[in-house]
Amino acid sequence: MELPEPTLQHVCNLDVSLDPVRELGPGRAGHRRIIPIVGGSVTGPLLRGRILSIGADWQTVFADGLAELDTRYAMETEDGATIEILNYGFRHGPDDVLEAVARGERVAPNRYYMRTHARLETGDERYNWVNRTLFIGAGARYRHSVQLRLFSLK
Repeated sequence: MELPEPTLQHVCNLDVSLDPVRELGPGRAGHRRIIPIVGGSVTGPLLRGRILSIGADWQTVFADGLAELDTRYAMETEDGATIEILNYGFRHGPDDVLEAVARGERVAPNRYYMRTHARLETGDERYNWVNRTLFIGAGARYRHSVQLRLFSLK
């Protein structure tokens, strides 16, 4: 029996606005930091709305430069549904590229790796499909924002 081959469907683009990084310092596993999520927009073929000023990215940056991204935030759709977004991923790349990103310079996203997997959840029946779907994303970090292209795994 042949198993189905997964495919991707573009769901939306997230443009997530950020407050300044809050450094926690060294933790048990690496350097810890919190980046508050303060707004943004959601545009795309399946989801449209705004990012709410609720949530943050709790990061651990390891000695080798790998950043572990662990976010929890929410969006409100154009028609009033609230959808929670839990996003977990990695960002890594050459030292000089990551240093430029950290300084807030605009670096081409193909010069480093920023990938995530997301879980969306809502109690709104109109969007019940997000509760039963796996999502993956590709992203980029800028001075005051993160951009993420989110896909459903079919």
